[in-house]
Amino acid sequence: MATRRGFLQQGLAGGAGLAAAGRLAVAAEAEQDGHLHVGILIFPRMDQIDFTGPFEVLSRVPGSTVHVVAKEKAPVRDIKGLILTPEETLAEAPALDVLVVPGGPGQEGLMEDEAVLGFIRERAAKARYVYSVCTGALLCGAAGLLKGVRSTTHWASFDLLKYFGAIPVDERVVLDGKHLSAAGVTAGIDGALRLAALLRGDRAAQEIQLGIEYAPEPPFHSGTPKTAPPEVLRAARSAVAGLTERRTETARRAAARLGVDVKGF
Repeated sequence: MATRRGFLQQGLAGGAGLAAAGRLAVAAEAEQDGHLHVGILIFPRMDQIDFTGPFEVLSRVPGSTVHVVAKEKAPVRDIKGLILTPEETLAEAPALDVLVVPGGPGQEGLMEDEAVLGFIRERAAKARYVYSVCTGALLCGAAGLLKGVRSTTHWASFDLLKYFGAIPVDERVVLDGKHLSAAGVTAGIDGALRLAALLRGDRAAQEIQLGIEYAPEPPFHSGTPKTAPPEVLRAARSAVAGLTERRTETARRAAARLGVDVKGF
């Protein structure tokens, strides 16, 4: 006689079999679609989670390889001192299906670096998707990629998108053709999951989300200017005022170089 325990064991085994079959199906689809090469640019004084958040997601995409790329093949420190080690220089990176451009304060030092901007332009031209995280959008803008493109970025730099000819969209993740952008810092995880779904389907992205247990429940509702208490927002704006001023001046120079009309800005 069948027992309740036996039914449970059969159910668990069946569930495991279905899960395994699902994984095999995703892997088979990935094989059919071809192997993907994802390149993520890193640089000194970046916000590491702009890199590590998307890396956590994209490194789990079936049938893909993530390339960690920098101007020089030497360890770099993020803005808080975490050491990150690139694997390849700009010249050594292979052809990329996806180019990921993170942000952070160190982005400002690259806004007029033609070696980096040229790399972004050249790889973006052949990539299936270009994904900017946080102020990585400003780097993409400086490279001339955002003219007429809907885009978002960190709230403190959102008003600068217009200097690059972009169409600012106040959303956490924005997709416009091959251009995907995420707002500040942690939004990079949301955008990476969206990218995983674009590359390998919703099922693959959902399995990745479950695998990393991404189900945020923040203890406070101060994660955006819209929800933060006024005194918190004032303090945050004050903390980045100097950097925002420098970014604005750099954005103005970029606008002149790109031929963007800044009258009235």
